[in-house]
Amino acid sequence: MMTLQDVAAERTHSHAFDEGNPLAERNTGRAMWLTIIMTIVEITGGWIYNSMALLADGWHMSSHALALGLSVFAYACARRFAADRRFAFGTWKIEVLGGYTSAILLLCVAALMAFQSIERLITPLPIHYSQAIVLAVLGLAVNLICAWLLRGHHSHDHGHGHEHHSGHAHHHDLNLRAAYLHVLADAATSVFAIIALVGGMLWGARWLDPLMGIVGSILVTVWAVGLLRDTGKVLLDAEMDSPVIQEVREVMAACDPKAIITDLHVWRVGKGKFACVLSLVTHSSMSADDFRTHLAEHEELVHVTVETTIVPSGELGQG
Repeated sequence: MMTLQDVAAERTHSHAFDEGNPLAERNTGRAMWLTIIMTIVEITGGWIYNSMALLADGWHMSSHALALGLSVFAYACARRFAADRRFAFGTWKIEVLGGYTSAILLLCVAALMAFQSIERLITPLPIHYSQAIVLAVLGLAVNLICAWLLRGHHSHDHGHGHEHHSGHAHHHDLNLRAAYLHVLADAATSVFAIIALVGGMLWGARWLDPLMGIVGSILVTVWAVGLLRDTGKVLLDAEMDSPVIQEVREVMAACDPKAIITDLHVWRVGKGKFACVLSLVTHSSMSADDFRTHLAEHEELVHVTVETTIVPSGELGQG
């Protein structure tokens, strides 16, 4: 016979909804240190060779180094407080908050790029092109290495069955994606700086430098807005348009086609993991635990609460 302690243990839900991402944390740290080193090199080179394009790229890279440091800090905090019972659904949202903050930093970088580009368009300066191009190419190489280290943000869902059809979109590590976007933004500014420097050296087209800066600022803004939208949805629990909602409704309909869902709340508590609170009116003899068992077959639903109100079959309407 099961004791009360046995029943309680069976129904206790673990708060470790996200196992963390140690590889992402380690690679983000490596990318951060590479970026810091290259930042120092580019700023020093830009000052020595009087290259505003290179100097601007170096300052942009410094802001990205700060953002990468923020991503590493978010991982460390999530890991440190993983066992803290004050976090009802684990510490995953610390990483999401890090991604959101990084997106705001990206917008600041875009504004700085646009401002400096306009300033450079108005007051161009003579540039030591050959030396600046070498450093810009070196900066691009560092960016590509960092992007390779952070490529894992394109993680794929490896589950089976239709319960995972929305998994790919939900398994993104938003903190890692933020770090990855910062590296891409840095790579873009390096490419634009190289194009501007080569164009200026070969054809005397100084206007290419500020033009590329403006194009880069627009590109970074688009990336930042997309990241703000994705992380903001998670932080605000705006997940009621997620495909998992339809999955819940389909499961309930399969259990009892005449059941009426009176209350439904779904929110994300980890990468590809959701909590669900459901109330329904039914004439089925199935208990709340039976409904919960069917929902638990969908592995993305890691915390499910079901409340049922049973009424005689003749009294249950569809309105």
